[in-house]
Amino acid sequence: MPKLNRIGMKYMKDFQEVGLSDIRLVGGKNASLGELTQNLARLDIKVPAGFAITVDGFDACMKSGTIGEQLKLLIDSIDYQNTRSIQQASEKAKSLILEMSLPTDLIDEIVLAYSKLILKYGPETHVAVRSSATAEDLADASFAGQYESYLNVYGKEELLSAIKKCYASLFNARAMQYRIDRGFALEFAQLSVGVQVMIRADLACSGVCFTVDPDTGFRNAVVITGAWGLGDNIVQGKVEPDEFHVFKGALEEGKYAVIRKKLGAKNLTLGYAHDGAGLENRPTPQTKQKSWVLSDEEIHNLASWSVRIEKHYKRAMDIEWAKDGITGELYIVQARPETIHGKDTHLVLREYRLSPPYPPVVEGQAVGVHIATGKARVLHSLIDAFRIQPGDVLVAETTNPDWDLVMRKASAIVTNHGGRTSHAAIVARELGVAAVVGAMGATDLIADGEWVTVDCSNGKIGKVYKGNLEFKEIEHSLDNLPKTKTESMLVLSDPDKAYEWSFYPNAGVGLMRLEFLIANVVQVHPMACLRFDELKIPAERARIEELTEGYPDKAAYFMDHLSQGIATMAAAFFPKDVIVRFSDFKTNEYASLLGGRVFEEHEENPMIGFRGASRYYHERYREAFGLECKAIDTVRRKMGLTNVKVMIPFCRTIRELDLVLSEMAKNQLNRGELGLEVYMMVEVPSNAIEATEFAKRVDGFSIGSNDLTQLVLGVDRDSGLIAPLFDETNASVEWMIARTIDAAHKAGIKVGLCGQAPSDNEAFTAFLVKKGIDSISFNPDAIIQGIQNIHAAEITSTKRELV
Repeated sequence: MPKLNRIGMKYMKDFQEVGLSDIRLVGGKNASLGELTQNLARLDIKVPAGFAITVDGFDACMKSGTIGEQLKLLIDSIDYQNTRSIQQASEKAKSLILEMSLPTDLIDEIVLAYSKLILKYGPETHVAVRSSATAEDLADASFAGQYESYLNVYGKEELLSAIKKCYASLFNARAMQYRIDRGFALEFAQLSVGVQVMIRADLACSGVCFTVDPDTGFRNAVVITGAWGLGDNIVQGKVEPDEFHVFKGALEEGKYAVIRKKLGAKNLTLGYAHDGAGLENRPTPQTKQKSWVLSDEEIHNLASWSVRIEKHYKRAMDIEWAKDGITGELYIVQARPETIHGKDTHLVLREYRLSPPYPPVVEGQAVGVHIATGKARVLHSLIDAFRIQPGDVLVAETTNPDWDLVMRKASAIVTNHGGRTSHAAIVARELGVAAVVGAMGATDLIADGEWVTVDCSNGKIGKVYKGNLEFKEIEHSLDNLPKTKTESMLVLSDPDKAYEWSFYPNAGVGLMRLEFLIANVVQVHPMACLRFDELKIPAERARIEELTEGYPDKAAYFMDHLSQGIATMAAAFFPKDVIVRFSDFKTNEYASLLGGRVFEEHEENPMIGFRGASRYYHERYREAFGLECKAIDTVRRKMGLTNVKVMIPFCRTIRELDLVLSEMAKNQLNRGELGLEVYMMVEVPSNAIEATEFAKRVDGFSIGSNDLTQLVLGVDRDSGLIAPLFDETNASVEWMIARTIDAAHKAGIKVGLCGQAPSDNEAFTAFLVKKGIDSISFNPDAIIQGIQNIHAAEITSTKRELV
């Protein structure tokens, strides 16, 4: 792409002529665009052409007439402790700039540079005019959204007007407050302006890429959001965008890397106004609302670009993208350092616990992992901003950068609209407060002035409860956590929290339960997906049709959601082992799924009935087990996440194990192929008694101490009447466990234990360590205590050996 002819130009720089070393000349945004244009175009990353008006142009305006002196007097008069004083100075400063005349030589250069863009790209070319400040897009202060940008600008008069508006935005009250808060002197602020060819995303789509998960700081995934039309709807939180997670490891290996997809509502599309001037929002047709904005190929393309940009900048990045609706090409229109997690060390883990006594008022997407309480302040516009007090919970339709001063007072933020990359979400992360975005109806359902509790501690779903509910905040320091020979693994089920849990000290996932995924994400009985025509209950049919919309093959719906959940967990802990246990619902639990009553029989004692391995080869469930196997195979073979192992639960006999292994093989899950390891739960007494024979057919045992104790002692673990009899340290139970460990080690296979007892009972932990167990798996809230118990047991065991 040819450079602009700059002969005789003092104030213009083509993007190809600037880079990150030129921030003082063209500001952070333009310097980054230049860096991309100069260094990444050879990697096939497309950046729209354009030019920067340097800060020298801004300085020329400040030296023209008396405007510079007037602005200095205004700045000197500000009472920095008085918000009203800042706002008044802002209005006066902006008025002065909008009324000034641009220097003639500056106008001439702008018009000449603009004319060259028109000459190259055609007379109908529109441009984006973006502010680019010298203190913007820095590693520790993004200034995102503080200054103005103007899209769909056409003609030299509109261009000159937009440039003046950008200059004026340097003195937005929010931008002035931001600079004050971060110690940037107001009188030394400078602004460059970028003029960039408009990409016709109004006819296609646009969005944001993060090369780090914006909520947790997890670095091995690219998170992409997108919506139809221009991207301001996403930033301002007016639409819920589609969201895609791409695992970097699979991307680098050339594997299918999209580990997670979430379809957003995308109810509005921002495009050019019908009269050709400015922009307007229009309702998105239903068919497009239900369609993905990007194909898998485009998702991979954007993710690959994002990784290359991250490697070039040597840090996590926040990247804006757009797709041209005429050419179908993707473009990167902006890239800035991600400022929230750049310095995270994760040496301290904070855990929040809340047990709400009643259902939430509203739900939406959670931002952050905090819990906060405060009086709800429902604001319908900034006219009411004076009503919010420090510590209040801000409840609004949506927010934009004008709300920044108000948001800084809030203990939490709740908005009707928006996704995890909306303005409200970005500011909440920067402020370190909880936010629930996309909480439809929040401004109507939450009463102004009532106490509310905002809970973002349980994955991607944020909840708002009435009342000032008590919660626990527990801080775990990881600086001095002891090292142990016995591995500490995690017992997990919810993929929404996988990124967060990956920062916990662990040797991998010793047990991932599929039941949570099936019950809470899929929600449909697998046989109802396979034999939907047999389901005659109208209400259930309608609900399943709603859930599986976009899936003509309902079995594909089941497999997609299962494989995405497993892949998210596997990616979060890669390359550590993630041992996925095949589904182990009881018949009554399966029956509670949508469509489940048709395919399940009543059992008097489901705890020891048709569950676990007995289902997998049975005619009543064999097809459904095939779906589970295919989901696992997709994750391992297609995505390359071979750290996934599988585990067979509640397997009563050797013959039953052989039948299950045979069914697995029929569905491409062959033990040893692509390194596939097969584990078996030891929870039936026969497993321990015949451990030597079972060990010949598997790669490891995982002792399920709850079920094993229940069946050895004949104690219903759910019965409160006989709860005192339930005891994992009973001699008979310990004999079964010791026998299993010995048999595993003689066969040369691994053996671990999953259960609560080792974190609650130091004596039981000491018993396991003494017997030489390889690993113990804990729930996340118990792993710190569990590690400490293991460490104490190992020290005691070592001392005994020395004696």
